[in-house]
Amino acid sequence: MSQTATRMKQQKSGASVTRVAMNLEVSVIPVSDIERSKQFYQRLGWRLDDDAAPAKEIRIVQFTPPGSGCSVTFGKGITAAAPGSAVAALIVSDIRAAHDDFVRRGVTTSEMWHGASFPVEARLPGPDPKRTSYGSFFAFNDPDGNAWLVQEVTKRHPGRN
Repeated sequence: MSQTATRMKQQKSGASVTRVAMNLEVSVIPVSDIERSKQFYQRLGWRLDDDAAPAKEIRIVQFTPPGSGCSVTFGKGITAAAPGSAVAALIVSDIRAAHDDFVRRGVTTSEMWHGASFPVEARLPGPDPKRTSYGSFFAFNDPDGNAWLVQEVTKRHPGRN
C-alpha cells in the first residue's frame, strides 16, 4: 500500500483511533566534566532536579530551565555521544530580556539576530524590528560546546501551547 493510501486510510479511521499524548520531557546531553557542567547550568539559573548515582559507573544529573516542561540530563554512563555534539533550542517570550539575563550571569552568547536561524549567512543583525514571533535569536554553548539556540516566540502557531 502506498504512503498516500495508508495516510488516507488512517485519516478515515481517525475517529476510532486513540491519540496518545507525547511530551518531550528529558533530553540527554553529552559532557566531559560533570562538575563543570553542573556549575554552568546552575549559573544559568536552571533548577537542579536530581544528582544520583544509582549504580557503579553511573551518575545522572538533571536540570530544568525555568518554566520548562523539558529537562536536560547529563552524567556518566548514560550516553555514548561525544561531548559537545548536542544541539538544542530554548524558547523565550522576550529575546532581549533573555539575552541580558545570560550576559548578567556571565554566559558568553552570540549577538542577537533575526531572519533565518540557519544558515549563518541568512542572519540579519539585531532582534527582529517588528518582534515577529519565531523571528529573533541568539546562541550560546555550554563548556563542552553543546550548542543552544535561543528563539523568541511571542505567539504560537495554531495547535501549539
